Amino acid sequence: MQVQNAELQEKIRQQFDSAPYPNIPIDQSPKHDANALYVHNLNTPFYLRSQSLIDPRQVTILDVGCGSGYKTLVLAEANPGATIVGIDLSEKSLELARQRLDYYGFTQVQFHALSLDQVTQLGLEFDYINCDEVLYLMPDLVQALEALKAVLKPSGILRSNLHSLYQRQHFFRAQELFTLMGLMQSNPTDPEINAVLDTFKAFKDGVPLKKETWNPQTADADPQEYVLMNFLFQGDQGYTIPDLFAALQETQLELICMVNQPHWDLNLVFQNPQELPAFWQTALPQLAMEARLQIFELIAPVHRLLDFWCGHAGQTPSWQPPQAWQPSDWQTARVQIHPQLHRDSVKADLVECIQQQRSIEISRHLAAPATAPLWLSPYLAACLLPLWEAPQRFATLCQRALQIRSRDPVTLKPMNPHQTNQELRDALINLERYSYILLTQPQKSQAG
Repeated sequence: MQVQNAELQEKIRQQFDSAPYPNIPIDQSPKHDANALYVHNLNTPFYLRSQSLIDPRQVTILDVGCGSGYKTLVLAEANPGATIVGIDLSEKSLELARQRLDYYGFTQVQFHALSLDQVTQLGLEFDYINCDEVLYLMPDLVQALEALKAVLKPSGILRSNLHSLYQRQHFFRAQELFTLMGLMQSNPTDPEINAVLDTFKAFKDGVPLKKETWNPQTADADPQEYVLMNFLFQGDQGYTIPDLFAALQETQLELICMVNQPHWDLNLVFQNPQELPAFWQTALPQLAMEARLQIFELIAPVHRLLDFWCGHAGQTPSWQPPQAWQPSDWQTARVQIHPQLHRDSVKADLVECIQQQRSIEISRHLAAPATAPLWLSPYLAACLLPLWEAPQRFATLCQRALQIRSRDPVTLKPMNPHQTNQELRDALINLERYSYILLTQPQKSQAG
């Protein structure tokens, strides 16, 4: 299946041969980048889809358009023991990817010079496909998704993204300008890049195109990458939420959620979500996910990428969110922190805050899922501290909470176990909303 025009594909290959992307030094490690690791940790989307976890040692990952291998390295760091295969058009990029993974000791990662439509030549099916910053270069989105679906296991998850038409509209206008000026007829090199740089330097500061697209700090840091990835980007095109849902429906793929789903919450656009105009109070609860996302992008097109997780239609199991659990469900529930919070530095910060009786901003250690600073009181931090050693049963954490605060600090009467249970339950539900805490039932804790 040919999903990309051969001439355009060759231009893209040449562009990434001359300027492999991303241009990140090999010795720059993502090991302490909790946000990147959170997104690329397979347990993030697997939990969001099925409220269950998966052992990375049992999965096979495909990194499509792996480029210079930085995201492949993130996948390897976030999923120790996983089998990983990377493919890319550019052999020059793949050389860097091999060097990068070898540098960090991931010698078993395989790389192949293949296009997206050749992916079946690998003869493999994958539990997870990472197709980052690729689909918006494909002339036919549906055919590209069909090609990826063909190698996705029935229970597998695909992560991909599209450039937002609304957020990137000014860059598309700039690309049209430089196409008209003849700078994109072939693979852009130094003369074309310098022409763009000189153009923006020559523009008055008040010129709309300069105000809307030009970032001097980013341009100064890496002018070649900035120009190529924005103003002279071969094949670049934009999409909307309806475009995304139409393509998923046609390919019989099912949206799990946006990768940064909390940041698409419509409540974020209102000054006071508790006091909405009557029209919105009536309309919002009735909206389906697609409509909510579409309304958000029309009101606030702030996301460069329509970044999403999806899977085969009909593979999302039915499950109840923790706020709907019965007391018996809570007594058997297994509580654990997200793997990317399981770090000695986080635990040390937690212990220090408990000892000094001050709150800890847990979102400082993992900001990706949060929409605002998220704090733990010293009491709650003390209740949850055992999670940094091992997962715990909810009942065990309740017992610990009663030991830490056995009496009401105001009345000095013994704490009511039911009140303590409810307070801890409410706190865990709030933390689970942003995936800081993962709540599973025993029979589902090792799904996959």
